[in-house]
Amino acid sequence: MKNISNKTASDKLIFALDADNYKDALSWVDILSGHVGMFKVGKELFTAVGPKIVKSIKERNQKVFLDLKFHDIPNTVASAAQAAVKLNVDMFNVHASGGSQMIKEAVSAAWACADKLGQARPILLAVTVLTSLNNADLTEIGFSKTTDEMVLHLAELAQNAGASGVVASAQDIALLREKFGDKFVIVTPGIRSAGATIKDDQKRTLSAYEAVKTGADYIVVGRPIRAAQEPLEACRKIVREIADGLAAR
Repeated sequence: MKNISNKTASDKLIFALDADNYKDALSWVDILSGHVGMFKVGKELFTAVGPKIVKSIKERNQKVFLDLKFHDIPNTVASAAQAAVKLNVDMFNVHASGGSQMIKEAVSAAWACADKLGQARPILLAVTVLTSLNNADLTEIGFSKTTDEMVLHLAELAQNAGASGVVASAQDIALLREKFGDKFVIVTPGIRSAGATIKDDQKRTLSAYEAVKTGADYIVVGRPIRAAQEPLEACRKIVREIADGLAAR
């Protein structure tokens, strides 16, 4: 059995800061700093608070995943990518369904901006199929492909366009690893702690242990920590699951 350090395991954990105000968001950052590897700032928080939340997290020497899923004409997304880099985020994403040209221009703009500023290039991810969607949902929208087929199609498009990796369901990890190897980053949301019985809008989930064992580079966890009676203990439990998953690879 491999010996996996707590730091190595916690670096794989991204906490979803799904707060609706600045004070609550920063309280979670203060509680979980040093226990998670990154904080995810999504649409709700960013719309309510704006860029200052990203700046405040970075001032605390913590990493930020800006989860705004840019999806627009290529020029607009390229400009948004530059703005994300100027905020010094460590990771951000676009929708793969925006097409290869959109992704290419976002990548080019982001890398050029980071290089000009002398910053590390952020991880640029493409979102494949949301974890709230299943085959029936794709049919309703008008897609003929299954979720598995769509995920592989969009992931290949994203890789060819220069993206660092993808955001994908835990149930897609094995397929993605088989097709794209170990260098393509996989970030997996919708993660639940082993034995959890939480019912919500996530449809294609796995436990932290299963996701990491299968090959996820990072996992995103929100409600299982935020809704726990003892959030820090819930966080530690998930970190232990990550360590076990890494050791079992």
